[in-house]
Amino acid sequence: MPAYVIADIDVHDPDTYMEYVAQVQATLDPFGGTFVVRGGDPQTLEGAWHPNRIVVIEFPTAQQARGWYESPGYVKIMPIRDRSSTGSLILVHGAES
Repeated sequence: MPAYVIADIDVHDPDTYMEYVAQVQATLDPFGGTFVVRGGDPQTLEGAWHPNRIVVIEFPTAQQARGWYESPGYVKIMPIRDRSSTGSLILVHGAES
């Protein structure tokens, strides 16, 4: 069953954040991660949530998603993300067909 990492990111240093963006795909590849949404123009339809930059990454399984998040390659670039942005990430399971 697919799983998704969903992030709401507030970028406060775009130049440094682009260093992170340039490196993240290589960390996803070994785990089958693919971007579904990367930025976009989020528009609140209901409620009080006003997200900044939304990112949705699909993985074949939740185990692969967690493996990516905890992998040495991704852990290595996390400080770049943390220096240039703040945000929240969640892991959710996809719908069963």
